Amino acid sequence: MKLKKQVTVCGAAIFCVAVFSLYLMLDRVQHDPTRHQSGGNFPRSQISVLQNRIEQLEQLLEENHEIISHIKDSVLELTAHAEGQPALPRHPLNGSWVLPAESRPSFLSVSPQDCQFALGGKGQSPDLQMLAVYSLLPFDNQDGGVWKQGFDITYEPNEWDTEPLQVFVVPHSHNDPGWIKTFDKYYYDQTQHILNSMLLKMQEDPRRRFIWSEISFFSKWWDNISAQKRAAVRRLVGNGQLEMVTGGWVMPDEANSHYFAMIDQLIEGHQWLEKNIGVTPRSGWAVDPFGYSSTMPYLLKRSNLTAMLIQRVHYTIKKHFAATQNLEFMWRQTWDPDSSTDILCHMMPFYSYDVPHTCGPDPKICCQFDFKRLPGGRINCPWKVPPRAITDANVAERAQLLLDQYRKKSKLYRSKVLLVPLGDDFRYDKPQEWDAQFLNYQRIFDFLNSRPDLHVQAQFGTLSDYFDALYKKVGIVPGMRPPGFPVLTGDFFSYADREDHYWTGYFTSRPFYKSLDRVLESHLRGAEILYSLALAHARRAGADGRYPRSDYALLTNARRNLGLFQHHDAIAGTAKEAVAVDYGVRLLHSLTNLKRVIINAAHYLVLGDKDTYHHNPAAPFLGMDETRSSQDSLPERTVVKLDTSPRFLVVFNPLEQEHLSMVPVLVDTPHVRVLSEEGQPLPSQLSAVWNSATDVVPDVYQSLRQAGEQQVHRVSSEFLVYGTRTSKDKSGAYLFLPDGEAKPYTPRDPPVVRVMEGPLFSEVSSYYQHVQTVVRLYNVPGVEGLSLDVSCLVDIRDHINKELALRFSTDIGSDDTFFTDLNGFQIQARRYQRKLPLQANFYPMPAMAYIQDVQSRLTLLTAQALGVSSLHSGQLEVILDRRLMQDDNRGLGQGLKDNKRTWNRFRLLLERRSTANKVQDERPISFPSLLSHITSVHLNAEALVMPVALEKPALPALRSFVPLAITLPCDFHILNLRTLQAEDDSLPSAEAALILHRKGFDCSLEAKNLGFNCTTSQGKLSLGGLFQGLELGSLQPTSLTLMYPLGTASNSTNIHLEPMEIATFRIRLG
Repeated sequence: MKLKKQVTVCGAAIFCVAVFSLYLMLDRVQHDPTRHQSGGNFPRSQISVLQNRIEQLEQLLEENHEIISHIKDSVLELTAHAEGQPALPRHPLNGSWVLPAESRPSFLSVSPQDCQFALGGKGQSPDLQMLAVYSLLPFDNQDGGVWKQGFDITYEPNEWDTEPLQVFVVPHSHNDPGWIKTFDKYYYDQTQHILNSMLLKMQEDPRRRFIWSEISFFSKWWDNISAQKRAAVRRLVGNGQLEMVTGGWVMPDEANSHYFAMIDQLIEGHQWLEKNIGVTPRSGWAVDPFGYSSTMPYLLKRSNLTAMLIQRVHYTIKKHFAATQNLEFMWRQTWDPDSSTDILCHMMPFYSYDVPHTCGPDPKICCQFDFKRLPGGRINCPWKVPPRAITDANVAERAQLLLDQYRKKSKLYRSKVLLVPLGDDFRYDKPQEWDAQFLNYQRIFDFLNSRPDLHVQAQFGTLSDYFDALYKKVGIVPGMRPPGFPVLTGDFFSYADREDHYWTGYFTSRPFYKSLDRVLESHLRGAEILYSLALAHARRAGADGRYPRSDYALLTNARRNLGLFQHHDAIAGTAKEAVAVDYGVRLLHSLTNLKRVIINAAHYLVLGDKDTYHHNPAAPFLGMDETRSSQDSLPERTVVKLDTSPRFLVVFNPLEQEHLSMVPVLVDTPHVRVLSEEGQPLPSQLSAVWNSATDVVPDVYQSLRQAGEQQVHRVSSEFLVYGTRTSKDKSGAYLFLPDGEAKPYTPRDPPVVRVMEGPLFSEVSSYYQHVQTVVRLYNVPGVEGLSLDVSCLVDIRDHINKELALRFSTDIGSDDTFFTDLNGFQIQARRYQRKLPLQANFYPMPAMAYIQDVQSRLTLLTAQALGVSSLHSGQLEVILDRRLMQDDNRGLGQGLKDNKRTWNRFRLLLERRSTANKVQDERPISFPSLLSHITSVHLNAEALVMPVALEKPALPALRSFVPLAITLPCDFHILNLRTLQAEDDSLPSAEAALILHRKGFDCSLEAKNLGFNCTTSQGKLSLGGLFQGLELGSLQPTSLTLMYPLGTASNSTNIHLEPMEIATFRIRLG
């Protein structure tokens, strides 16, 4: 094995990086040629030697852990006796630990009042708890007749005599922002024609209605139409003919998307609507995501929407809810003690959102009322009975036939108001289709409404027309709970549309892009915050004219590209190969631009004398930390070239709290010293960067020590392979249809394993044919040293119909229960259902999954969304990548054959549970520990290292920038500080949105001496003095997406947040 001519300096391992701060590091070196070393393969005969070596390493790591524990104890003692706050330990070259004078975090404990929330107990039980519903149902898939997955519906003809049936037919067109075609190709081929026809045809008859949801498409169309047409659109919206539903940039995937990006695309859409059309969405519309997360109703409710609609739910759940008239319910958060998170949700009852499956239970009849399928057109009815144009001669018979379907469908709901969607993918793209649908339906409505004996009133409507009529009928204010409607908690994963076809494959499909999504997301958050701060400081100094405000256009573009990728065929990995490339190019383009925004802001903020600031795009002051040569390549870290003169590094910590962190830097010589800003030596570890592969044996045991404790658990890991079925239906981009249980991964050659020890971290690297793993343990006080860092470089490009899984096995008695997160926002309890096939028991894992018993909890934290399960007690299993050679008959028309070399990054955290009990564990609610939350944020928002391009003596004076004047409470997270757009949307305004999240956490896992330098404050925070050197000019609490002010803007800057709540504030900094 050859060594690259680079070495890694993990500088500043005990380097206290301040919150969001830009810290300076100074490298002083003597130039010396790099020395080459070589390693070798381990033949089988040396495996026992290797085993001994690993056991020695384990012992060493345990000893290191004990040393750290003692250090923490002594620091705590110092804390008790010292005046003010003590500093963190650091390790000088002579090997003894000392406390640096300049940094001052302390080891603090959590206040007991903040531990009550996770214990729960308040509030009433919901009527429908999804975990209990799953346990109750037989999932027997009986044939239901014409409604194949349901049952026969009957009614008495006089049921509507006293209260007529009110029918709202809602025309819609589902436009995927990328799937079979790219976003732009769809726009030019179809979407622009749909919207042009809409504008023309809606004005022909004021009774016509239409709904639209994807603002990404709508904004592109808006940019291409005249002022006259824009005015016509505003009129249609104003008079209620055209409704903007949900109003997000896209209709997001709810399995793999992270809550930052879900909120960001919602804000982007809502801000666009408010600015351009002056409208605020009222109802949510999500007909196509493949399963539903309970995070979405929370976000919609906090955005002031009053109702929502969903469609792709497991057919057995639909049947059960239809039979019990529970298809409409108040969806409540599991952790909500009252009803403040309730939102009315309408679940569509049948197989699909197309016309054959929306008018009633019989698709053969409903298809006859899809007038795009009239004979002579390009599409027809699979049931062999075509539609017939409505005439005076046939209207009575046709209307009666349709009314029968309407009445049957209405029997599944509690009210006499009926919703009938009328549309499908990319419908209404030609004027002829508008005429066919609207004219024929209007003839039917006119007939029905002219016959009082039929007791029906039918009309076109928008989604909110339907919900408004429903609320009016039951006599309550929109947003309140209709009498008798059930309350539901939980989510709707995993989804099956027929038989045992579970849509659980897309939780992992195209993991390379799922990972790139999260990299872009963390860069966007960092860039937003730094840009907002730099602009505010420049404004305050009167230098905003010299600051590159044009960076705002780059931010807007990145928000929109990240938003676009949250679409349910993008991050899901279920688009055509060329479309995936198009998304990848957009993501990479924005990632590069965000690095520029970060560099420009960092440059301004670290300058000692701001008057010397000069923005030169051709010669940036700072270099990038890493580069990517193409949209599908892995990042390459920048090598800092050293000679006799010192080089400066600026380190950006994007987190709220100061913390100790390892910061890797590549240099071109082993002769290097790392110094702090004050010139003090910082502890560093020099390691080789290996060019060729290394790897780990399955079933090699790693001993994990619990955080701050002395007990040891055995945790083993192994790689497994799933095949797919040999018969007709096989796994594809959407579906996971394995050929039975996973088989052990058997590589062609024995593995090469390399063990590396060092003062700050030690690691075991192992290499197989298809996967390279690096397991690293940090010997650092604080959060980083309390979990195992596990990375897997996966390359299965020579596999055929195989899926690679990583399984952790432990002695934890978790039985059939495990926990997965929803969108990185909340935790959902899961139960392994033996009555369901293996693939039904996989769930999305955007951020973490854990198993536990009364003594211990093992958490797998992830930096990218993947599918996860626990198939046996004590196990956690994650699907790393899937390569599938065929389509799975869901419309894509391709397999998954464009696999990339992909890094999957994890943290494995083992914690002791101190006060757990069986009763509490049986509740469907659970929370991560504070340590787990903080570890997750560390994993997802790593420090960025930017080398200063200039060398001395031309270098201006630099100094560290610390934006926050106070330490934020441990459970507060600054989700975003997002500068709002000015009238000219390419420029920034003086206002920003500050979005805060207070996390819910479980105190029963907190081991002693965890090394937090923050505490909790019962949700209280003063924003007035939060930002160092800036004044808070104004503070207005608003709804989540800033559409509605909440209360009046007061002079008080003290805020209070309940656990789990996300709050948005419109602020002005200066």
